[in-house]
Amino acid sequence: MPTLVCCNDDVALLTQTLRDVDPLPWLIGAHPVYGLAMEYNDVIAARFAPSPDGAVAKPTVQASSARQLRDAVEPIAMHSVWCRGTNERLAKFGHNFMTAYVCSRAALLGDPTPGVVASSFAVFEPDMLTGVYAAGKELCERSALLQARDEATIASLSGVLAGEDVCGVADVLRRGVEAASGTGRPLFSGLRDQPWPDSDIGQLWRAAELFREHRGDSHVAACVAAGLDPIEMNVMTELFVGMKLGTYSATRGWDEAALQGGAQRLRDRGLIDGDGLSDAGGSFRSGIEHHTDVAQQSIIAAIGGDLGAVVEATTAWSQRCVDVQAFPPNVFKRAAG
Repeated sequence: MPTLVCCNDDVALLTQTLRDVDPLPWLIGAHPVYGLAMEYNDVIAARFAPSPDGAVAKPTVQASSARQLRDAVEPIAMHSVWCRGTNERLAKFGHNFMTAYVCSRAALLGDPTPGVVASSFAVFEPDMLTGVYAAGKELCERSALLQARDEATIASLSGVLAGEDVCGVADVLRRGVEAASGTGRPLFSGLRDQPWPDSDIGQLWRAAELFREHRGDSHVAACVAAGLDPIEMNVMTELFVGMKLGTYSATRGWDEAALQGGAQRLRDRGLIDGDGLSDAGGSFRSGIEHHTDVAQQSIIAAIGGDLGAVVEATTAWSQRCVDVQAFPPNVFKRAAG
């Protein structure tokens, strides 16, 4: 079992012993890859580096209403993935960071086949993703996984937001997501089929993750309609938000050859110039963002004049999540999803 040192920005971040069951090498270039053996503490070490001073993700500047809400609620919506409490609770079943993430999200689809999981998640390398899913699926029953996820996440977020009155914001967000259509949105629809938590904090979290899954499903549809394959989706997003080519895509399990192939296809279409977006590529990716926003207009319309107050409140609450290391502090990661 070889031990490899994973580096980012020339700083050694973690040492990971690869298991025989891990289907992928741990390194792609200089970037950590999520795989079967990745534990929560390794993720914190590898992915919680702060942003460069003054860093701003382009999509957050003069953002649309839907984009503003997406950026405001992202750390709340993803609390189940990034908080320590939920990861430690699911580790009692034998899950690590990646199997917990994949199996918890896939469980929203019922008992899907690996191909359905890969299709719905869209941007991950299929062999890596289905390997993680197959390993994690054997660890516990779906109902036990979802119950533990809900209980641990709500308990953790309740601690982070202790003393905050979230009821009004949760009600508004719920009003918004309940106005949305589930057509063509498998993860959103699966999550919407789950019972709403009883507590105000639980309802805030559920409404935030429903908005996130709705946007994710809508964005995948916009990308597919624009003729992008999964690698190209990743590459266009990382360059659009301000990341270097391959730095975000590699964390989705794609090897260097696949990433370079995707980048070359985008160059051939005139969407990338060198290792950055061309003018045409920037306009193209902005168009995808616009179509994603349009797909969420039923939610924004239902929220109506309460949007500003909801964005302000959830931005502050999301910062609390970042402050307690329950969401990565990097602005580009937050913008990319």
